[in-house]
Amino acid sequence: MSNRNDFPEGFLWGAATASFQIEGATTADGRGRSIWDTFAETPGKVLGGDTGDPADDHYNRYAEDVELMKSLNLDAYRFSIAWPRILPEGSGKVNQAGIDFYDRLVDTLLEAGIRPWATLYHWDLPQPLEDAGGWPARDTAYRFQEYARVVAEALGDRVNDWMTINEPWCSAFLGYYDGHHAPGHQDPAAALAATHHLLLGHGLAVEALRSTGHPARVGLAHNQAVIRPHGPSAADARAARRADGVRNRIFTDPLFKGRYPADVVADLAEISDFSFVREGDLETISAPLDFLGINYYSPEFVAASAKGLDPALVSGEGGAWLGAEPEEVHVSQGLPVTHMGWEIDPTGMYDVLTRMAAESGGIDIYVTENGCAFEDTVTPEGRVHDTDRLDYYEGHLRAAKEALLSGVPLRGYFAWSLLDNFEWAWGYSRRFGIVHVDYESQVRTVKDSGLWYSQLAATGRFPER
Repeated sequence: MSNRNDFPEGFLWGAATASFQIEGATTADGRGRSIWDTFAETPGKVLGGDTGDPADDHYNRYAEDVELMKSLNLDAYRFSIAWPRILPEGSGKVNQAGIDFYDRLVDTLLEAGIRPWATLYHWDLPQPLEDAGGWPARDTAYRFQEYARVVAEALGDRVNDWMTINEPWCSAFLGYYDGHHAPGHQDPAAALAATHHLLLGHGLAVEALRSTGHPARVGLAHNQAVIRPHGPSAADARAARRADGVRNRIFTDPLFKGRYPADVVADLAEISDFSFVREGDLETISAPLDFLGINYYSPEFVAASAKGLDPALVSGEGGAWLGAEPEEVHVSQGLPVTHMGWEIDPTGMYDVLTRMAAESGGIDIYVTENGCAFEDTVTPEGRVHDTDRLDYYEGHLRAAKEALLSGVPLRGYFAWSLLDNFEWAWGYSRRFGIVHVDYESQVRTVKDSGLWYSQLAATGRFPER
C-alpha cells in the first residue's frame, strides 16, 4: 500500500529529451551540421540507415509537445540545445533563428507552468569543430565556453537551471575509443584527451553561465555506473576497480576532488601521460556545483577472466574497457533485460544515489535520466499497454525513495524519455518514451507508463495498480 508521503512536497517531476534525438529540421533556418549528421549519413553506422530527420519533428511541433507535458503534470522539462543551431560553425557568427527557436520553446514552457532545464551539450558537436580536432583538441573547450556564454545571455533571464554536458563518458569513450557513437574514432589516447577537454569545457561553461548576472543553478548530467565484481575473488575486485576508474572516477574525482585518481593514471600510463592537463585546469574543472545530475539505467558486473563462466553470460572481453587486463570481461547475471539488452536491477539506483551523495559533498542530486526501451504496440483502441516499462519505473522510483529516506538529498526525477525518438546508433528501432510516436504520422500516444507517471507527478505518491 502506498502512503501520502512517498515523495516530499516540492519534489521535482520531469521528463527529458535531447535535441538531435527529437528536433528534426536538421537543415532548417541556418542550422549547421553536427557530428551526428555526418555519422548517421555514413553507411553502416546507424541501424537501418536512419538519420536525425525528421525524428519527432519537435522543431515544428514543440507547442503540441509542451501541451502534452502539461497534461502529464510535469513540473520541469529537461531539453538540450543544439550547438549547431546557435553557432553553425561552432564559433563566431550567431544564428539568430536558432536562438529564436529556443526563445519560443522556453516562453511556451513558462506559459504552461513548466520549469525549463537546459542542457548545453548532448553530443551534437558542430562538424567544423570536429574537423579542427574535436574534443581531443583543447581549443574545443574554449569554443564551448563561447557557446555557453551566447546561450546564457540569450536565455538566462528565463532559464535558471542549467546542465553543461550530458554524459561526458559517452562522448569521450563511445565517440573516440570504441567508435560506436559519433564521430566514430577508435583511439584510446584521443579518448583520454577528450575526457579532459570535456571536463575543462564543463568548468569553463560554469564560469560563462555565472558571468551574465542572471540567476543560474549549474550542474552536469553524469552517467555514473554501478560497477560490481562478478564474484568474491580479489582478482574480480581488481577488475572492478579498474572498470570503476575509467567509467566513474576519472570524471568524478576531477569534479569533486580536483585531481585525477592516481591508480587510474597508473593503469593508463601506457596509453597517455596526461600531459594534456595544464596548470589551473583542475581548479576550473572542480568549481563548486549547485547540483549533480545522475543518469542511471543498469548495473555492470566484471570478472578477471571468462574461465569457468557460462559463455552465454560473457558480454565482453579482451579490453572491454580502457585499461582492462586482456582477460577481464563483463558478465551478465541472467536477469531480465530491456530491448537494449540491459539488465534490470533497481538496487543499482539506490547504490548510485547513495555513493554520489557521499562523494559530491552534500549538494542537491537529481535523477536526470532513468528509463527503458521495450517493444510497444498501439492497440486498435489507441492504447499502449507497456507493463514492462511501468514495472521498471516503479521499481527504480521505489529504490530512489529508499535512497531519499536514507538521507540522499534527492530533489527531483526526470523520466527518459518524454518521447520515443532517434536512439543514436540504434536509429528508430528502440523506444524509450512514455509517449509513443508514430514516425510516419507523428501522432503522439501516451503510454500506460506515461499515464501512471502523470498520476505520480500530480500526487507525489505511487498510484495503485
